[in-house]
Amino acid sequence: MTSVPPRPPRAALAGRGSVVGIVTALVSLGVAQLVAAVLASSTSAPIAAVAALSINNSPEAVKNFAISTFGSSDKTVLGWGIRVVLLALAAVIGMLAVRMLWRGMVGLALFTAIGVYAAVIQPHATAADALPSLVGGAVAAIALRYFSELARRGLPIAAPPRHERRPGSAAPPADWTPAPVPAAQPAEAPIDDGSGQGGRTERPPPVGAGTALNQDRRRFLVSSAAVAAGSLIAYGGGSWLASSRDVSAAARAVRLPRAARPAPPLPPGTDLKIPGLSSFITPNSSFYRVDTAFVLPEVLPSTWQLRVHGMVNKELMLSFDDLLKRPMIEDYITLCCVSNPVGGPYIGNAKWLGASLRSLLQEAGVKAGATQLLATSSDGFTSGTPIEIAMDTGRDALLAVGMNGSPLPVAHGFPVRLVNPGLYGYVSACKWLVDLEVTTYAAAQAYWVPRGWAAQGPVKTESRIDVPGIQNSIKTGGTATIAGVAWAQHKGIEAVEVRIANGPWQQARLAAVPGIDTWRQWVYDWDVSDPPGNYMVEARATDKTGYTQTALDAPPPPNGASGYPSVLVSVTT
Repeated sequence: MTSVPPRPPRAALAGRGSVVGIVTALVSLGVAQLVAAVLASSTSAPIAAVAALSINNSPEAVKNFAISTFGSSDKTVLGWGIRVVLLALAAVIGMLAVRMLWRGMVGLALFTAIGVYAAVIQPHATAADALPSLVGGAVAAIALRYFSELARRGLPIAAPPRHERRPGSAAPPADWTPAPVPAAQPAEAPIDDGSGQGGRTERPPPVGAGTALNQDRRRFLVSSAAVAAGSLIAYGGGSWLASSRDVSAAARAVRLPRAARPAPPLPPGTDLKIPGLSSFITPNSSFYRVDTAFVLPEVLPSTWQLRVHGMVNKELMLSFDDLLKRPMIEDYITLCCVSNPVGGPYIGNAKWLGASLRSLLQEAGVKAGATQLLATSSDGFTSGTPIEIAMDTGRDALLAVGMNGSPLPVAHGFPVRLVNPGLYGYVSACKWLVDLEVTTYAAAQAYWVPRGWAAQGPVKTESRIDVPGIQNSIKTGGTATIAGVAWAQHKGIEAVEVRIANGPWQQARLAAVPGIDTWRQWVYDWDVSDPPGNYMVEARATDKTGYTQTALDAPPPPNGASGYPSVLVSVTT
């Protein structure tokens, strides 16, 4: 028969273990973020790397849900979701470590390996991109060992100091340190209670009892809080250092050349200036953003290069200065995301400045049989544009460098992006452009095609109701304004009609437009003679080819949503 040391309560171990795990995770993330910032590789930091891995490998249904639910905030939600899951799993690793350290170390090693893998498989990754996760994991291992040992000290004892170990009972952890044994206690002493009966006896507090426990507990809590705070500061410092190198400053320093072919002047009446109606030109700050980049690619103009290759007679390599020396074209073009639901927000109109894509391809010499222009972003995203669209003499397909009179914002593709009128963005508007390969659809698939989207994505003729909003009510007996925008890029909008409560279709008044590649505002004045109640208002557009927007409801996958936009309006007295 052998005696075993006492065990601490499981609840106490679990509580301290979760703290150990969370502190260890914060140490790992803080150190890794600093290393990534020093290496000027923000995409190699664990959170960014795992987010990119998640984006590229998530099921299509998950991506569609994220875009439809969170919109342009989907990357923020993803980042915080990864952090929450990481901290929860780190708490489990900590609980394992305080019982058996090697188990916690195995869990930490697994998470470090995931970070390394996520960083090195990214496009253009180098061996150095593994360093943030490796260094962060190494420092975290030291923290895990230290705090695991500290957590085990001074815990209250859940069993008598000694007991007989029965055959087959579990042995205590090899690295368990029992609580200090209190010093010998003094005898009971009488205490005068003022009763005149000689007083009563009371055992005084044990000499030294609880002191060691309290000291170890305090040391654990203070050390954990201090290291956690320091790790958060390190994480914030690394994030700040990375952002201090942001290419926004370089973008602001760019001096755009004059357009050899300026955009036509806007005709009077282009913008109806109705409150609540989308303006004809979408400000850069309000322009929608839907892409796969968790961290915005930072490409300096001084290092940017564009390679044109594949089925061409002559490969080309352009610097940013080379591109700016080419004749610039300026034009108003509306871009729309294929993920845009009926009446959705993922569409915008801007004045773009860029070099002719057709001219560049003519210089390279496109070989017979080529069908696709595969564009690649600096973060590895690809889009596939039909060669016939890119070479179309009737539309301004651009290597865009400017947006609404300013250099491209970083979030919208600085320093260079593609803009192709008439196609959804996923096949035509590659941001952070670095490579153009002339190929075929049989030889190469762009990013979204194997994920279930159509290889070619012409924009559908659609419309949207901006006014009145969902919360608006209308007074009966007056006139109500119904207004919105309609688009049919590179076909042009010919008419917009409005229907109220399944009544007859009524013609709306159209705003002027400078060309067929932009959206068009429209307005209908409703003479509200109807009694109070709720009324469904719908709209539909007809393009210049004679095609009228279909009533058939279809979700965005695989080639864009369709159906009538509608809004339920409350008529009151």
